[in-house]
Amino acid sequence: MVSHNYTHRVLAALGGRPERVACHRPDGTAIRRGELLALIHRFAHVLAARGVRRGSSVTLLSENRVETMAARYAANLLGARTAFLYNGLAAAAQASVVADVGTDVLVVDAALAGRAAEVLERAPVATVLGLGPTRAWEDVLSLADEAPGGPVTPTEVDADDVCFIRYTGGTTGSPKGIEVAYGTQASLFDLMSTVVDADMVVLLCTTLAHAGGAFSEVVLGLGGRLVLHRGFDPAKVLADVAAHRVTELLLAPPLLYEIIDHPTFGDHDLSSLRAVNYGSCAASPTRIAQAVELLGPVLVQVYSQNEAGVISELSAREHLEPELLATVGRPVPGARVTIRDQDGDELPTGRAGEICVRSPTAAKGYWRNPELTARVWRDGEVRTGDVGYLDERGYLHLCDRIKDMVIVLGWHVYPAALEDLLVRHPAIARAAVFGVADADAVERVHAAVVTRPGHSVTPEQVRAFVTAEQGAIYAPHRVHLVRRLPLTDAGKPDKELLRRSLADR
Repeated sequence: MVSHNYTHRVLAALGGRPERVACHRPDGTAIRRGELLALIHRFAHVLAARGVRRGSSVTLLSENRVETMAARYAANLLGARTAFLYNGLAAAAQASVVADVGTDVLVVDAALAGRAAEVLERAPVATVLGLGPTRAWEDVLSLADEAPGGPVTPTEVDADDVCFIRYTGGTTGSPKGIEVAYGTQASLFDLMSTVVDADMVVLLCTTLAHAGGAFSEVVLGLGGRLVLHRGFDPAKVLADVAAHRVTELLLAPPLLYEIIDHPTFGDHDLSSLRAVNYGSCAASPTRIAQAVELLGPVLVQVYSQNEAGVISELSAREHLEPELLATVGRPVPGARVTIRDQDGDELPTGRAGEICVRSPTAAKGYWRNPELTARVWRDGEVRTGDVGYLDERGYLHLCDRIKDMVIVLGWHVYPAALEDLLVRHPAIARAAVFGVADADAVERVHAAVVTRPGHSVTPEQVRAFVTAEQGAIYAPHRVHLVRRLPLTDAGKPDKELLRRSLADR
């Protein structure tokens, strides 16, 4: 009988060569495979004793910690679904996620106890466990020390059972949860098992809540080694690549640019790198060409979506062909890309339309949102909302996004919702939000605002207001104070005119 619970592969991988290091923590200490395996089983015993079982929801609020990954594996081992709370969200948005997922158990990093208390005021949870000692909650690490040490058998699940729910930002106040099924996660493990080996060392310097964290969990679960950072520091990344002989990096393009521009770049031995994977937002072909020149043939572009999974890849070898740097590569094995027009008809090679994807790594749908699921998942395909075309060689060119969103380091900022938030400020009468790509093709949020008569506001005050209400990731990079918003013939704010006239101011 085929098991759809991917955690049996995690347990098998960690049980082989238990003396090998599984993960280097941010504080420099390390945990071995055998120790991590035992921790997962003990966490599973603790969670099971508190009622976690197939169909339960376990939500995680944490910094980058290997113990958090162990808690995630343990919950999935029991057949539960998991969700991460992104630290860049405001407490209100995090509380919305806690409530939306129907959290049975909240696992909280002790370092974030204050934030957790704010979240719980808005969305109470019956069982809260601390990763480390806190004043209010039981310490799951201490409980694990006292828990039975015997192995826990992975709970049998259906392929369609929800394994985890990944939330896409939260600008609307009601973040959309994307369901990833156990069968999909098993397919991702199958896909990754062809490239992960015991010598792979991955450095993670972005949040566990994002795509890099999901990739790192698969690598760790297949027997690779992980180097965890609390956050992005280019100097520390460079130093640890050399110190730990890191083979794989996962970076958004702006972070890659910071690394190659860092003054100490040339002082470190980076020869261990086999792949520098980048994606999650638009990349500048000019800057990527510079990175190839500095790092050698190790750049790999991955085009993916939370909804559609991994769509296409531009390999390291293909980065040596300059004309391909303007593409997002070819569809990965198992993924079928079709370009369709507004009526859903397939378009020929070279014609731009909506990118539609059929893939075993695609998500199941939107959590508790059947109407939106039906619009995006149609006839076995995911309608990505992105515009692109396939050329005669089968390479995918990404032209634009249908949805009027701005991608900030891989996170979605929805202009309409942000505009709605801005006009809640007592001094702001009207607002228009739009994205502007800088010289490195990095998208930035701009906001043009009109003040109410007799009121005044500074750009700094506007950014502080957005940060407090929604989170720093949504604060506009530039705030433009204007007398009026230009309108189109249809009476809508002319954002293209705003973009042209204000982008450089």
